[in-house]
Amino acid sequence: MKWGVIGTGNMGSILIHAWMSSRVISEDELFVTNRTIDKAISLQEEYKGIHVCETPAAVASQVDILFICVKPGQIFPLLTELYPVLKPEQCLISITSPYSVKRLESLVPCQVARMIPSITNRALAGITLFTFGSRINKEMKGYLLQSSRLFSNPEVIDEDITRIASDFVSCGPAFFSFLAQKYIEAACLETKISKETASKLIEKMFIGYGKLMEDGHFTLEELIGKVCVKGGITGEGIKVIEEDVGEMFYHLVLKTHDKYREEKKKISCQIYDS
Repeated sequence: MKWGVIGTGNMGSILIHAWMSSRVISEDELFVTNRTIDKAISLQEEYKGIHVCETPAAVASQVDILFICVKPGQIFPLLTELYPVLKPEQCLISITSPYSVKRLESLVPCQVARMIPSITNRALAGITLFTFGSRINKEMKGYLLQSSRLFSNPEVIDEDITRIASDFVSCGPAFFSFLAQKYIEAACLETKISKETASKLIEKMFIGYGKLMEDGHFTLEELIGKVCVKGGITGEGIKVIEEDVGEMFYHLVLKTHDKYREEKKKISCQIYDS
């Protein structure tokens, strides 16, 4: 199978690095392009065998599976451009949440899926979220899921939980990194610990924490219970978190969903006004 990527920005390049590291495909099976072509060429400098194409249509005409890794507002004009070269047996995969697979299917003549990746895929870990269109055949679906297992844990989700699942999987690393950063800043301000030491301790804690979760030693609730001894220091810290967090995550979910609905509305206007 030949794979193609249109858009080699942050997530597009993360996927390419994950594929090359996991050897899910070989370099000569990958065709890429980017609006700023230098970004695609820089990937070729690292992976000599990949093919850099000048245009999206040139990529689409040569691959079996085509990943669309551009911003939501760029997808409709891009698919309009690609429509004449796409074939029914090909599979187009979008990595952005606002475009439903149903909407994608209405815009292209080929098989369709959505795969939402995570930055954790760069370490051949984490989740990839899949939603499949009605035209995708059994063989293609099986191939995509099996291939993604080499660099992630694939999870098939329903359309109606796309945004919240993306919050956890795709946005989650940034959210919790931000919280950790704030924790480090407070520690450095109130104690004699250096930022370098605090960062190292937090990073190592996250690695060990992830290992505990991965190996199934504790659930989240069990872990809190094991560490938070009644009347102890951890318990005092938990009290502060309970008081100060309040409705923060409730507001976070509302905000991400508001933005999601805004993007979907823009997409609808873009399509219907064309």
